[in-house]
Amino acid sequence: MLMSHSNLKKQTKTGIYWTFFNQFSNYGMQFVIGIVMARLLSPQDYGITALPAVFISLATVFVDSGFGNALIRKPTITEKDLATAFYYSFIIGCVCYAILFTLSPYIANFYNTPILKDLMRVTAITFLWSPLGTPQRIILNRNLDFKTPTKISIVTRLGAGVIGVTFAYCGYGLWALVISSLFSSIASVVLNWIVVRWIPRAGWSKDSFRYLWGYGNKLLASSLLDTAYKNVTPVIIGKCYTPAELGVYNRALGYANLPSQNVTQTVRSVTFPVLSKMQDNDEMLAHSYRRMLRTLCFIVFPMMMILAGLARPLVLVMLTSKWEPCIIYLQILCFSQMWYPVDAINLNLLQVKGRSDLFLRLEIIKKIIGFIIMAVSLTMGILAFCYGCIVYSLFEIMIDTHYTGKMINVGLFRQFRDILPTILLSFFVFGSLLGIVNVITNLYYQIILGFIVALAIYLGCAFFFKFQIFSERERKHWNRNITPCQICGNLTRHKL
Repeated sequence: MLMSHSNLKKQTKTGIYWTFFNQFSNYGMQFVIGIVMARLLSPQDYGITALPAVFISLATVFVDSGFGNALIRKPTITEKDLATAFYYSFIIGCVCYAILFTLSPYIANFYNTPILKDLMRVTAITFLWSPLGTPQRIILNRNLDFKTPTKISIVTRLGAGVIGVTFAYCGYGLWALVISSLFSSIASVVLNWIVVRWIPRAGWSKDSFRYLWGYGNKLLASSLLDTAYKNVTPVIIGKCYTPAELGVYNRALGYANLPSQNVTQTVRSVTFPVLSKMQDNDEMLAHSYRRMLRTLCFIVFPMMMILAGLARPLVLVMLTSKWEPCIIYLQILCFSQMWYPVDAINLNLLQVKGRSDLFLRLEIIKKIIGFIIMAVSLTMGILAFCYGCIVYSLFEIMIDTHYTGKMINVGLFRQFRDILPTILLSFFVFGSLLGIVNVITNLYYQIILGFIVALAIYLGCAFFFKFQIFSERERKHWNRNITPCQICGNLTRHKL
């Protein structure tokens, strides 16, 4: 079915609106609930629940295996495609649970934490039912229906938060976190089934599996590398340091990830199916890509710098002094995570172009560098590792943008030029906040006044210097030279 450019644009705007609403409502709930939970629980509770993260995350990657993106990108999907993905995910989910159930005593012995045996066996139960909701989510995504997932997400997050806080208040400790997570996964699957009402009506298809695996296996391998890199840190910290230190680091990383990854994932989830429909038109891709980059950085960079500048009063007021070691980690990790949008959308482009092979090769190169940085920095302590994360994030950008430049002629220097004004202004905001925090002694005044001043400086300077997401000259060139004829078929270039 062909879709006009105007309809696609309208659906994209609607999708971004609902996805932003979803992410920020979830962000707000997660933030508030996280504060309450952190007050009720100890850093050690968070540290223990983080210990098996690498095993759970790796199993999650296997369950998906890149099939979701393969189905979204495929021009036309059949009932056999959905059914094959469904059977595969369910079988792999059952296998993963059996493996984790068996390994749980050995993992508990490795960390010398007996409670991990039962913790892993209960947490891993999600793999028995989470794959059941995969086809429904794919159908909604392909239809550019982001309103329905938003409603489902809000309901599940709110319910999970209330349950988690209730159990934490009643003294269940770390089990409150586990019970909250289980409820969220169950509710999400049930609601997806109620809304979409899809059931497998076809059998296993070798042809469908061949296509899905052909595209997804490279993404699976790259996701395994990325997941292993990100989650090996808790393994090392949990083994070499204390659960409390791991809990402090994980809390800092969680707060640093919230603004950057939530905003970026919002835009990526909406634009991936949209950009996939214009995958053969490099000029339109370049236009959309640069506009996305500027928009993301304009939003994310100041958020990260405000969080870094106000880290001390925010942690002390919201989490109390027992989380004070988290402050310095949070500040440093903000400078690392602020570059996530640049890296993420570069990788998104590789998937849109169908270059999962290149995606895998780049992940191998980057993770080799990452493991070297990790091995060196962690021997010097968790603080040194946080600084190493900044170095690694910059390496990621340089490598990814090199190949992006080859594909659509939007390389490192062009991207850096596009976002340089936002970088400079965001750093200026950070410096201003440090001055406010050092001058004002009251923690509440630091937060309130700091936020107001930072927002006024950023928006005021952006308005004064006429910041534009996409320049008027480029916009006129685009409108003059590009006419979208068939979004789902051909996006052609016309000389008028």
